[in-house]
Amino acid sequence: MTISRRLLIFLALILSNYSYLCAQDLPQDKKASLDYMKEAEDIMAATRAVDVARDQMVLAANYDTTNIKANFEAGYMHIESIDKAQATKYFLRIYRQNPNYRFDLEYWIGESYQYGLKFDKAIDFYTKYKNKLNAKAGYSGKDRVEMKEVDRRITECNNGKEFVANPKPFSITNIGSAINSPQEDFAPVLSADENFIVFTSRRPDDNMSSDVYTDNKYYEDIYTATKVNGVWQSAKNIGPSVNTKTFDSDLTLSADGNLLFVYKDEGDGDIYVSEKGKDGTWGAPTPLPGVINSTYRESSVSISSDEKFLFFASDRPGGFGGSDIYIGYKDSKGEWSRVKNLGAQINTEYDEDGPFISFDGKTLYFSSEAHKGMGGFDIFKAEAINLEKNEWGEPENIGYPINTPDDDIFYVTSKDGQRSYYASVREDGLGYTDIYVITDLEKTKKQPEVAAKEPIKEEPKKEEPKIEEPKKEVVKEEPKQEVVQQPKKETPKKIIQPIKFLLTVVDASTKQPIDAKVKMQGLKDKVVVGAIDRGEGVTEFTIKSTTALQYRITIEKEGYIFQTINEKVPAATTEEKTISKTVALQKLVVNAVSILRNIYFDFNKATFKTESYGELNRLEAMMKQNPVLQVEIAGHTDIVGTKAFNKSLSQRRADAVRGFLTSKGVDPRRVKTIGYGAEKPIASNDDEKEGRELNRRVEFKVLSN
Repeated sequence: MTISRRLLIFLALILSNYSYLCAQDLPQDKKASLDYMKEAEDIMAATRAVDVARDQMVLAANYDTTNIKANFEAGYMHIESIDKAQATKYFLRIYRQNPNYRFDLEYWIGESYQYGLKFDKAIDFYTKYKNKLNAKAGYSGKDRVEMKEVDRRITECNNGKEFVANPKPFSITNIGSAINSPQEDFAPVLSADENFIVFTSRRPDDNMSSDVYTDNKYYEDIYTATKVNGVWQSAKNIGPSVNTKTFDSDLTLSADGNLLFVYKDEGDGDIYVSEKGKDGTWGAPTPLPGVINSTYRESSVSISSDEKFLFFASDRPGGFGGSDIYIGYKDSKGEWSRVKNLGAQINTEYDEDGPFISFDGKTLYFSSEAHKGMGGFDIFKAEAINLEKNEWGEPENIGYPINTPDDDIFYVTSKDGQRSYYASVREDGLGYTDIYVITDLEKTKKQPEVAAKEPIKEEPKKEEPKIEEPKKEVVKEEPKQEVVQQPKKETPKKIIQPIKFLLTVVDASTKQPIDAKVKMQGLKDKVVVGAIDRGEGVTEFTIKSTTALQYRITIEKEGYIFQTINEKVPAATTEEKTISKTVALQKLVVNAVSILRNIYFDFNKATFKTESYGELNRLEAMMKQNPVLQVEIAGHTDIVGTKAFNKSLSQRRADAVRGFLTSKGVDPRRVKTIGYGAEKPIASNDDEKEGRELNRRVEFKVLSN
């Protein structure tokens, strides 16, 4: 049963407006907090619209920090949706006031710190919970978390510390707005030439259903897109032959791109196949023939390039845990007639899902909640020793930053293995889950071997008549004394010493250290730099590049204006080097101004480029963390163009930022806009790099907080 989209949108708008008015009339008032909490509870009772309810519960928690129930629910709703690390502050408010509110409170704090990559703090609170559990071993309440689970979390945190300190050289790039939308986009599968993509989305555009599900989101539909001259064209719905008015999701493509495997809810979840016709249209999906489907859930699938082996996940009985990965074998008649569990080398007592067999037919990628992970589902790879005998090598975690403490799943690779694709919630996303392309820089650096050229056939040379030289008299030489060569002393090769980059974050007024969220990555290649939290506001980054590079550093802290700075770091050499930098964060006080330098627009337009969304998302997070904050967004241009055009362009760009914020649920009355054109330059317009480029900017100013 669906719920009217108009009803839910109307409900969200009414609640948003009512909340804003209450915020103005009753700031920090307990009654307002109770009203917000009641609204959130009513939403959850009527629907599963967690996002709408969470925003109301956050208001309830922020307007009365002593409202224990509202703060717990605000934290819990973040854990159950996105921005999981934001739960920490709500749980800590409870812990400071009443540490005995729930028996498992320390566990929840540890989990929220783990999601935020604060592994040492997570371990500290997990350990506090373990001590409580040891002291009350007989406690049997519903809020008890078993020791085994806590120990597993601590192991994940130790793994996470190792992975984050030594990230893999992956360049992770948003695939772009032609594919991604503000809604969930996930499950990408591509043709062998990477010019055709199939994925699942919950966007309203071109959706087969005009209604929303009980979570206030559109149903899943399958979409496709093609690449023309290296550029993705806008995605389109695959059509009514495959999609229905309920949930439809893609699973995988055959190597030749002619078979599309899809998921249907039939039989508790079965695999279906759609075949591509000669005219390029897709036929109606039919159940996968053979013994693959069962009366239990089959949730994902991958087929080998020779179409002899099929890998799938299922929760059927007889496995090692909830969901296991299986292999199906095709017989001589071309039918799937035999199925085997991949065994204890791959499957565990926890869940495994999302198998993908690479084009070489040897490397299996899959997601697991166990093995050596850092939390949730992590992506692993294992090499086949013998597919017929179902023998596998040891699974290897593919590493950070692809894997995180949250769920990472449904990962596919390109034919040459140099690129891969997956969906994730990342800081530069257009909405919820976005699809990303990952470039393995280690593999791309390896140049293919040059094929040996065939020897050139030479023409036979004409022999010239030989002229004999007169014989010379042989002179006997004295025997030479043998010279004994001393072994050469090899000079030990000097080892490149990574650069230590120490970043200290302090309060701009007090100069006291701040425990902020800090990240550093390559400006161009977007490769994340290894980091260790040293405490007292200090983060140590390890830079191994032997080339001088520009890096982008982002610093965020609730109650402060976030900063995004670029820093050029010299090349690592054989000499040890330490670079120290201090960044002062300014509190969100009235009249404070900050430049949003990393918001980029198409030339002479007010449409965002994909690389703008990281900065926009940080602005959105700041607005939501500070629910009474009101700002002015100001657009500025350089002097090129007419005064009227620049004025109009700067206004449209400021309005675009406001439009982004309001589309994310920020009340429009909290955001004012103005376009100044070229009236307020911050540098000379005589030079492009050091002048006009700096003048083309967007600023925000704090009006009230």
